[in-house]
Amino acid sequence: MTDIPRPRLSERRKWRPSLGLVVFVVLATVLALPLFSLYFLRIYENQLIRQTEGELIAQSAALAATLHREIETSIPESVPLGVKVSPRVDASASQAVINDEPYRPIWPELDLSDGTILPPRPAARPPASLADPAFVALGARMMPDLVRTQNLTLAGFRLLDPHGNVLGGREEVGLSLAHIEEVADALQGRFRSVLRARISGHRQPPLESISRGTSLRVFTAVPVIVRDQVAAVVYASRTPSSVFKHLYEQRRKFVLAALWMILPTLLIGYVFHRTITAPMRELVERTRAVGSGDRNALQPLKRHGTKEFASLSQSFLDMAGRLNQRSDFISTFATHVSHELKSPLTSIQGAAELLRDDIDATAPMSDSDRRKFIDNIVADADRLTKISIRLREFARADSPLIAGVSKLASQIAGLRAAFPPLEIQASGDIDVAVHMSEENLMIVLSNLADNAMRHGAMMIDLAAVRQEPMLIVTARDNGEGVSPNNRSRIFDSFFTTRRDTGGTGMGLAIVRAMLEAHGGAIRLLDSDQGAAFEISIPLAPDGASS
Repeated sequence: MTDIPRPRLSERRKWRPSLGLVVFVVLATVLALPLFSLYFLRIYENQLIRQTEGELIAQSAALAATLHREIETSIPESVPLGVKVSPRVDASASQAVINDEPYRPIWPELDLSDGTILPPRPAARPPASLADPAFVALGARMMPDLVRTQNLTLAGFRLLDPHGNVLGGREEVGLSLAHIEEVADALQGRFRSVLRARISGHRQPPLESISRGTSLRVFTAVPVIVRDQVAAVVYASRTPSSVFKHLYEQRRKFVLAALWMILPTLLIGYVFHRTITAPMRELVERTRAVGSGDRNALQPLKRHGTKEFASLSQSFLDMAGRLNQRSDFISTFATHVSHELKSPLTSIQGAAELLRDDIDATAPMSDSDRRKFIDNIVADADRLTKISIRLREFARADSPLIAGVSKLASQIAGLRAAFPPLEIQASGDIDVAVHMSEENLMIVLSNLADNAMRHGAMMIDLAAVRQEPMLIVTARDNGEGVSPNNRSRIFDSFFTTRRDTGGTGMGLAIVRAMLEAHGGAIRLLDSDQGAAFEISIPLAPDGASS
């Protein structure tokens, strides 16, 4: 059976975008939203088309009013007009209104979204019948006004008679436009506007030209109603401004608007960089440095950014610091344990070897010497037992089960039974429940009592005072006290001045570890006689009982 090669870590690692790249993409997307509206939704272009349609309606309405007056005054009633229109029908194709209402607006209705774009406007055709001479004369009189209007508005205008023949316009005079859809509707008395493809004399560039508008053209046909008949049509057309042409015309405003968009976006990106990206990169670098054993990396970050990230980075640094401390402690602890175990083991081994050699010796040792060596073995074995018990208590104190409730008063009797030579006094709020199990509280009190007795104390006084959220217990003894040189070392593991009498140097270290694990503390107080310690134990939650 052949082994299947396992993929390397670098091969399994997936590509993931960086935070900076994600922020950049988000900001770029926000900046591109206006362009999305311009190019794909065509909202702005649609507005320009409706604006052009509205202008053509207004201009055609003005010409239609003038044309209406001219027809009323100069065209005899004997000249036939076009289709008869109901007096209740407005010029607009979408509404029917009462004839005597003063306001009959025609609203722009063209919309790019419906996709109705007609082909380019068909060419004019020869007329089916010649225009009446009266209308021809009218067209000649209107021509100067029509030309001036076209020059000012850049729109194309055609004045048509009731049959669709062109009366006025730069070209196509005398020809017919009656076959065109919008003109045919207007000859029936209905307003019509359409979008048609534009025919340009220039080749359409790939991107719309700034100088040459769009590829569409707006056409409007407004009927002129005289004597309830279609008397004429004002046919107008114009190319709407392109988006780019309009932006070019308003380029200063556009540049200012673009700056107002870009500057806040850059500011947002800078804020993201300062508050998230840069602190995160620094934290990643610190993580790598800590992993490689660099103790100098356990320093606050240069920039914390947001409150949450500051809390995250501080939690990480605290955790890394605790792990380093634990690593140092384990190393020191192993060294001290091996040292503490070496002495009694060496003594036991030496005594056992002497007793073994004495079996085959020609001159056996005396019973008193043999008893002396056996006593040494028993004493050293007892010391090893105490060290193992202390190590077990220390391990439990370093990672205890944080549970249970107890009272100081319930532990006094057991403490007195465990240390008969020691007079133990207790006073104050000893019936107050604390957040510590009875077994863990007994470990604290017994180690304090053992420490006091080993330093010559005959009495220990425990005074408890409730100070929310702690129970403050002051423990005083009448022993030798603590010398000034040893005050800073008494809580260190394996530090003892009574190693010759069986001291392990772990009692006060166990007390401190147990209290700190429960959220409490211990400190050495100044005392004129003996040693004095102040112990803080968290109070039990309301409603808890021992």
